[in-house]
Amino acid sequence: MDDKYLTPKQIVAELDKYIIGQYEAKRNVAIALRNRWRRMHVKRDIQSEIVPNNILMIGATGVGKTEIARRLAKIADAPFVKVEASKFTEVGYVGRDVESMVRDLVEQAVNMVKARKKEEVKEKAAVSVEDIILDALIPPLRQQSQSPRVPGFSSENTDEIPASDAELNERTRNHFREKIRKGEMDDRKIDINIKGNGGSNVGMIGAGMMDEVSMMNLQEMINGMMPKKSKKRKVTVAEARHILMEEEAAKLIDMDEVKEEAIRHAEQSGIIFIDEIDKIASGNKKGGGGPDVSREGVQRDLLPIVEGSTVSTKHGVIKTDHVLFIAAGAFHISKPSDLIPELQGRFPIRVELNNLTREDFVRILKEPKNALTKQYQALFEAEGVEVEFTDDSIEQIAVTATEVNAEIENIGARRLHTVMSKLLNELLFDVPDKIAANSKVTIDAEMVKSKLVGLVKNRDLSEYIL
Repeated sequence: MDDKYLTPKQIVAELDKYIIGQYEAKRNVAIALRNRWRRMHVKRDIQSEIVPNNILMIGATGVGKTEIARRLAKIADAPFVKVEASKFTEVGYVGRDVESMVRDLVEQAVNMVKARKKEEVKEKAAVSVEDIILDALIPPLRQQSQSPRVPGFSSENTDEIPASDAELNERTRNHFREKIRKGEMDDRKIDINIKGNGGSNVGMIGAGMMDEVSMMNLQEMINGMMPKKSKKRKVTVAEARHILMEEEAAKLIDMDEVKEEAIRHAEQSGIIFIDEIDKIASGNKKGGGGPDVSREGVQRDLLPIVEGSTVSTKHGVIKTDHVLFIAAGAFHISKPSDLIPELQGRFPIRVELNNLTREDFVRILKEPKNALTKQYQALFEAEGVEVEFTDDSIEQIAVTATEVNAEIENIGARRLHTVMSKLLNELLFDVPDKIAANSKVTIDAEMVKSKLVGLVKNRDLSEYIL
């Protein structure tokens, strides 16, 4: 789906199919997405000056922060990367540097463009794959005048035998091509040559001292210089089709064009979701030292990336000026104002997400296209078993999840996974041994209460806490 055809209202409607509530957050990300299309259609002289309004989402775990960003990227068909701010370290410390999130974004964009290009050359690649399989199935023509002998092909009808060996060979290939396309040869074993990578990764002493991109480029150069070895493997025709399809499609794709398009795609449409940004806020650093030592340093390293800078990747140089950054955090201990002022200024849109209520849980179990109840019904359906959830059972599941969140720790909608797993694991174990195919199981409120009776009372829920 192309975001240029979606208005903010339509974007919210799409998000509503998967995420319950949180209207304010959906509204803001919808405007941010539509603004990208608007920027591409303004006058050229001001287009580069319009920068995205990055968004800071504030809310407890499990209320839908990550899901909103992920679904937004799918609606826009945009490269999307989720990172955790707590995994980064200040330059000079051992750990991931902040630029790696941009390199991950470009890698994601390259994969997306490559997949699209492969789809475009799929038919042409399929013909090449068939030719390779036919060469393996059919022996080459003999120099003598006698006709080739092909296993599984009868030429007893002399009226159908062409005048020359070349014509007969072509006729035979066409016959086998049809059999391959119909899947009649899928189990036949053939020998094929599979190209290797040309060499393993090169380990270097002191590699940690080198720039990550330089290392990647050096590795790429070494692999490019080394001849790609091929090895022979005996596989079925079905396996050969899958293996060779990747190789043949790759031959038809111009990787320089892919990289250029991917860089452009990442620059104009990329979305980077920075989770746990509250963990690098300095509100609780009173003790000093330890893990707090580089928190402010990480924020300062993030600043130029979010403001707009140039980052080198193995696929080329990318500018981050128009990448949309969405940051999120619970901010239980620290506050958004504990972030350095410069970084706060780069996230002008702040949205507070609501904690989920029992009513929200009921809607989450019923309404989304990927609701947990629908997922479990699909799992049982794979075994030929029909599972039905009554309205009072869904209500009881929501009540239990709310109580457990209140008693132990509020992990939002993730608690529903805990409760549903506890409720249905015994049934999943009994299928198909005790519960045979074509059976119907009804989940009602009484069953929910009996299965989950100890869940709220038992405070030692370590095995269920996510």
